[in-house]
Amino acid sequence: MRFIDPDHPFFSRAWVRWTTAVAPLAWAGFELATGNPGWAILFGAAGALAFWQLIIVGPSDK
Repeated sequence: MRFIDPDHPFFSRAWVRWTTAVAPLAWAGFELATGNPGWAILFGAAGALAFWQLIIVGPSDK
């Protein structure tokens, strides 16, 4: 079982995949701007993983 499964029915719509990937990255930017680098790294890593799994790799063609 993967941490983020792009084949799950929840991620069937493109806007859900993009929102799930971009929201943590935006929050990481906010945390960095407010002087919290630890949280920025945490949310940045989560957003990068989501972006990789949901946007770059994407759902398989079944």
